[in-house]
Amino acid sequence: MNLFAQLPSQLTEEVISPLLTAKNLRIERIVSTGQASPPDFWYDQTEHEWVLVLRGYGVVEYEHGELITLNPGDHLHIPPHVRHRVHETSTEEATIWLAVFWNEQIDQTGAANG
Repeated sequence: MNLFAQLPSQLTEEVISPLLTAKNLRIERIVSTGQASPPDFWYDQTEHEWVLVLRGYGVVEYEHGELITLNPGDHLHIPPHVRHRVHETSTEEATIWLAVFWNEQIDQTGAANG
């Protein structure tokens, strides 16, 4: 599958496509076209999340008010239970996110620590 193939032009909701699922790992392609989380909604996940913006842009908001703008090539690690939401995504072009979720701690060398 090509990450840039079969992109919808207008969506009422984000489209999440699973790319790989394993015991402690999930990789997804997320396509947004201007979507944002509802104003009072916060993700509070049990997993680590690492996101990379491939096209477009997205703004992640943390519960304490910090906004992080991710442009193509920018990535962000969100540890478990760090409350966050999607504040904004591009309306000019589809925002393509690559999202990786896992349950184990990973050190800087990429080795898993149970």
